[in-house]
Amino acid sequence: MPGAVGGAGVVEGPPEGERAGAGGEFFGRLRELKSLHADIEDAGLNTISGRKEPRARVLLIAGRPGSGRTSLARELARQLRDRYPDGIVRTRLTESGGARVPTERTAREILGAFGVATPPGAGEDELSEMVREALGVRRVLLLLDDAADAGQVDPLVPDNPDCLVVAVSRGPLTGIPDVRPCTLGGMDTKAAIELLTRFTGAVRITVDPQAAESLAEECGGQPAALVLAGGWLAARPMASVADVSKRLRALPPDPEWPVGIRPLARAFRLVYESLPQPAARMLRLLALAPAGIADAHTASALAGCSMPDAAALLDDFAVRGLLRTADDRTADGRSARGAERPYRSDPERAPLDQYVLPGCLVPMLRVRLAEDRPAEVQLARARMLERTVRLLQSCRAVTDPEGSPARKRLAGLPRALRFPHAEAAAGWLYSRQPALLAAARLAVADGELDTLARRLVAALVRALAAHRGTEAAAPELYGLHQLVLDIAERHELYREQAAALLNIGDLDARTGRTHDALARYRAALDAGRAAGDLYATGRAMESLGGAHQDLRDWQRAADWYGRALSQRLSRGERADEARLYGRLGTVHTYAGRYGEALRHWRAATAIHRRLGDLPGQARSLSEAARVQEYAGRPQESLRTCQEAVEWARLAGDLRLQAALQLRVADTLDRLGDPAAARLHRATAERLLLETEGNTCEIRSPAVED
Repeated sequence: MPGAVGGAGVVEGPPEGERAGAGGEFFGRLRELKSLHADIEDAGLNTISGRKEPRARVLLIAGRPGSGRTSLARELARQLRDRYPDGIVRTRLTESGGARVPTERTAREILGAFGVATPPGAGEDELSEMVREALGVRRVLLLLDDAADAGQVDPLVPDNPDCLVVAVSRGPLTGIPDVRPCTLGGMDTKAAIELLTRFTGAVRITVDPQAAESLAEECGGQPAALVLAGGWLAARPMASVADVSKRLRALPPDPEWPVGIRPLARAFRLVYESLPQPAARMLRLLALAPAGIADAHTASALAGCSMPDAAALLDDFAVRGLLRTADDRTADGRSARGAERPYRSDPERAPLDQYVLPGCLVPMLRVRLAEDRPAEVQLARARMLERTVRLLQSCRAVTDPEGSPARKRLAGLPRALRFPHAEAAAGWLYSRQPALLAAARLAVADGELDTLARRLVAALVRALAAHRGTEAAAPELYGLHQLVLDIAERHELYREQAAALLNIGDLDARTGRTHDALARYRAALDAGRAAGDLYATGRAMESLGGAHQDLRDWQRAADWYGRALSQRLSRGERADEARLYGRLGTVHTYAGRYGEALRHWRAATAIHRRLGDLPGQARSLSEAARVQEYAGRPQESLRTCQEAVEWARLAGDLRLQAALQLRVADTLDRLGDPAAARLHRATAERLLLETEGNTCEIRSPAVED
């Protein structure tokens, strides 16, 4: 599922400098836009040779970060929107720190934009194929931002000529056939001055047009550099355009940066060194923000200041072009995937707007971050993780009933950490999910704050399960359990290893990867034994039995169920004993060993009787009746099933009674008594009608035949 910021299907706020001002106008690049439109209209190599195009056309917009390549791609997508009725899907292929986004994650984001569920733990090939299938029946414009190479783009190109792929990259995408490149240089002087005017107003440009041209030249025509220079001027209404040009020329050269990056590096240095010390410190600490996404919570935790102060600084950074405001709308202006906008705090609280750190500035901020002592940076990271954990705990607690212990603890938290209701918490979780998942990955990879990382992952798992359910959140939970496993293996925490392996194995088994599940369960059994954790070993043995049962290996399934049963018997865990006797009975039934199956179902019935579990007793008797029928003893099966009906009646379980009455009717049909069978079917229908009118009496599911 994509998040509301930075995920697939979501268009962010003004990127990298070619959009500015309240209207978000696009400046310049008319020649490039015309060239891209012409590339779309031109016939491809296959068309020229008389063959049908087998795949979507790929347009490449190449340029350095800060050249306005993302803005150009988004403007092109906006102009082409009407041609692609199934939408514009945007996803980023490089993280803010420069790491490549795995293809599996990108594919999940694209599929999530269309509401296509993805199996947890699925590999790159399977998910890429799902993307191609989903796009193969749609007319979609796929915008792949900041691609590292062709290897990231090619698996996602749909085999559908009605789609269009617009890729943004530093350089060529060698290996993709018939790719149409558009390489960006600097903006022309007229467009650059128009961009500056959005920050300075027309007067300062008009009184000294030559200085404006000189400033555009100093910035190399790079939109990001021009935005920073314009932001510097916007923060100083009394400064002239010539002032900023003079200051830029006076800065010493930056030989550590490539020649093409130096205009941007100088503009950033000018803005950074003009900031007050607290603001400069917060800005460089924002390089630690997960996925480059920050809000007042993140900023205040990193800098150790109040939320109102952090919110004010974030707004100021956005004015200066150092941040851009995140937007949670899709390309057609509607709320992403139908979700409501995250809640906005009341005027007395610090705003929770999100901001995105431009990728072109991240390397420069990381260099500046070296000014802080490592211990201070680590402390800032710890504060941010601790704040995130508390927000997730609050997000989870608000789903509990009023008066519960969790809600009482929630009432004791500071107001800024509380959510007014569950819908607000769900909106916050949805909008922050990309940053939250990135925070978990970064915390585990860092390895220095593993205690906090474990708490963060645990809190995120609980929050996702509470608001989305374990089934819907299974793909994210799979990755989070992997992170828990990484930490547990690093510190030889065998109990945590066993728990993580069992959770991952369950998800593998649920999605049909039974052999993978078997490997997880065996590893969990070893970890549980190393930890001396009887619960984990018992659960692992039972899961191994279930996996072998799925593979129809009845002998091994019975063996593992028997081992798990022996452990439960030694500990006197009656409910677990009954369940395992039932599982053994099921396996022996499938294997045709009806005597063994009947013995185990009778043992399960006896335990349910001792526990006073009337529905369980009825269900066990029903299964015993099934086994007797399979064994060719219909009269005994009828008597056992009638006994089960009586216990279900005493339990008051109408659905179970109805299901058992139908089973009695089927048995009577086989015995040649259709009149009695009709009476029992009529009774079953009456019971089902009663359940529809009085659902409060339903306390157990129907027995499946």
